[in-house]
Amino acid sequence: MSKTWRPATKLVHGGTLRSPYGETSEAIFLTQGFVYDSSESAEARFKGETDGYIYARYGSPTNDMFEKRMCLLEGAEDARAMASGMAAVAAAVLCQVKAGDHIVAARALFGSCRWVVETLAPKYGVECTLVDGRDLKNWEAAIRPNTKVFFLESPTNPTLEVVDIAGVAALANQVGAKVVVDNVFATPLFQNPLSLGAHVVVYSATKHIDGQGRCLGGIVLSSKEWIDENLHDYFRHTGPAMSPFNAWTLLKGVETLPLRVRQQTENAGRIADFLAEHPKVGKVIYPGRKDHPQADIIAKQMKGGSTLVCFELKGGKPAAFALQNALEIIRISNNLGDAKSLITHPATTTHKNLAEDARLEAGITGGTLRLSCGIEDTDDLLEDLDQALKSVA
Repeated sequence: MSKTWRPATKLVHGGTLRSPYGETSEAIFLTQGFVYDSSESAEARFKGETDGYIYARYGSPTNDMFEKRMCLLEGAEDARAMASGMAAVAAAVLCQVKAGDHIVAARALFGSCRWVVETLAPKYGVECTLVDGRDLKNWEAAIRPNTKVFFLESPTNPTLEVVDIAGVAALANQVGAKVVVDNVFATPLFQNPLSLGAHVVVYSATKHIDGQGRCLGGIVLSSKEWIDENLHDYFRHTGPAMSPFNAWTLLKGVETLPLRVRQQTENAGRIADFLAEHPKVGKVIYPGRKDHPQADIIAKQMKGGSTLVCFELKGGKPAAFALQNALEIIRISNNLGDAKSLITHPATTTHKNLAEDARLEAGITGGTLRLSCGIEDTDDLLEDLDQALKSVA
């Protein structure tokens, strides 16, 4: 494969393995195990003296193709495909900490991500400090002698806050900690955390990578050294492996990723501008607009806006529910990154388990809505929002 290939070409051809039959589409290897030519060859493979597959929980040709293709896009040396985005997040964080260690995380996180660092990790003796990730001084102030991991989303779910990844990475390097970035909202097309100094990148492949509402998946990408020393054994022995069928489905998804994300982002930009001018909308947050509070950081680390728009209705929860219920094209769903436009009310769905003060601290009010823009005709989406807003008191 040519090193000069651009992302869209890599996403169609990168990492492809073909069987002796010469199939055009990647093959699905739906098998639990693999056979060996002899007892000696089995022994050599288990010892790592020869290459080959052992068990589908450890890897398969189909999963390898997905991992290699994502590595090419992300600029990573190695990766492990996981059963879901949350399996990837949990593995990336927990595989490198032990009792007595300390995690610093941005407070603006997806509800389940926050649960992993704030609730699960402390059960095993790992301390966690949550900070307002927008200010580097907060990250620096939270550092302790036992700090091992910095964890963040950027842009964040659902309020699209942005964290200075390079700045956080510089602080982490000073104390020998590792930075884990959940890059779902930016996609690998608009932001490359590894090039900004992050050490580990995670994705829910369920979102833009599949992008068509078909299957769950996640992936962790990093240097080969980090994966060998931290993730390899955790992955093999705890078993969060991706199904080969899902890996094949995701391979089909990444082929069209640039086309879908381009249209979704164009739709999101126009919708954000429309909502910003509407009298019933109190606030719009979109990384592609100049009025984003961290537009300067966005200009440094992102190549595009986002497929998501966060906005707040002046009428609170009743207004948010009225708008959602009146929509005809845009569907109510807590998923995102889909070819279909989806909307959710974070306070009662994705972030419902946060205490009210924690939700308000993260900028989530009763009127907050998160819109994931699809690939529909932009004018149809604008007309749908316009008619739905008329039903809002």
